Amino acid sequence: MPEHKFNYGDKIRIKTSGEVIEGTILESPDNEFHLIKLKSGYNIGVRKEGVLNIEVIGKSSEGGEENRGRKIEIKSNSKLPKIDVIMTGGTISSRVDYKTGGVTSLTRPEDFFRFYPELFSIVDVNRVEIPFMKLSENMNFKDWKAIAEVVEKSLNDPEVEGVILTHGTDTLHYTAAALSFFFPNPNKPIVLTFSQRSTDRASSDASLNLQCAARVAISNIAEVVIVGHANTNDDFCYVLYGNKVRKMHSSSRVAFEAVNVGPLARVTTDKFEKIGIFRERPRKTEKNEKVKSDIVFNEKVALLKFYPGQNPDILDYYMKNYSGLIIEGTGMGNIAVEGSDGWIQQIKKGINNGLMIFMTTQTIHGRVNPFVYSTMRELQKAGVIFLEDMLSEVALVKLGWVLGHKTWSKDGEAIRKKMLENVSGELNPRILK
Repeated sequence: MPEHKFNYGDKIRIKTSGEVIEGTILESPDNEFHLIKLKSGYNIGVRKEGVLNIEVIGKSSEGGEENRGRKIEIKSNSKLPKIDVIMTGGTISSRVDYKTGGVTSLTRPEDFFRFYPELFSIVDVNRVEIPFMKLSENMNFKDWKAIAEVVEKSLNDPEVEGVILTHGTDTLHYTAAALSFFFPNPNKPIVLTFSQRSTDRASSDASLNLQCAARVAISNIAEVVIVGHANTNDDFCYVLYGNKVRKMHSSSRVAFEAVNVGPLARVTTDKFEKIGIFRERPRKTEKNEKVKSDIVFNEKVALLKFYPGQNPDILDYYMKNYSGLIIEGTGMGNIAVEGSDGWIQQIKKGINNGLMIFMTTQTIHGRVNPFVYSTMRELQKAGVIFLEDMLSEVALVKLGWVLGHKTWSKDGEAIRKKMLENVSGELNPRILK
């Protein structure tokens, strides 16, 4: 078997008797195979005994000796508007690991900006903050608070036009919802962005999403928004309200979609255009006015998805351990109320024991309505509070925020009123999409 000289991470052209393959060579866990990362991002194994030749067509940008220990300077350009960047992890803050073929976090700001130099033609990065680096599925209520504290510092810096938060996709919409309640009247854009595919992949959405996020961060939108790919092409992004959005696809670059409203704007790398403004809230806080945060949260809240045949005795657990519960019912807010699986008695018991119970819908679009069917009228009569068109995830976050206020947490009527108050655009008086 001939020897071939290369470094892991090199771009190579590998020739066998049957085909020619180009890609990045990775460290293989199996000595019988070469592991190749294709341009598509997928990894394949090529049996070594069948390889005729390996030609190095590009040296590793990460693994070569000339790059080891090289520090990338984050250059300042005083002619451009200033923003702050907050990094928390996720695929957008990752690069290929040439040993595993997977991705690893970019833990240094200079590494992050080496991959996204286009950012510097749009904005001047004033400050980079890294409160932590986590996969978003590992985040919890404490992490939302930590992010908010960093965001508050940026919002109150008079030199900063807006804030970009890079975040993993899986729970990004929970964080966006939390920030929309922690900052119900922000003075500047709070822009969350992401990527579904890491920057080493030819199909990566990271660069476009980040450039579009930069355009939004220097706009006059004083909202918490999510910015990302609007279609399968690399041509523009949508700006979506942070508390009216869900992750709708596990791997597509079009990861998030607005629910019950349209997007606020469309944006490209060089253009920002407001479109179909279904919910334009008046700016209550001027750009240079100090923003007042409301960073409180009670963790004793839960989200329960109803399914056919579900035993209502599960409510006993929530009565003992939680202060508030969101039930995601079917259709317009239905759960079983008749027969042996009926929930009414358990619900009454829970509410009598101090458990606040709210209803949302499992459907993607639409709203709950307690007046359509008699079963739902029974639930409302028992004390269940129907939350209009509020998304289940948003309802969970809002309930934790409401219960975090000591002045409301012991007053059931105050809690009900606040949950039905349109604090930051989480409720629509009518469905607009």
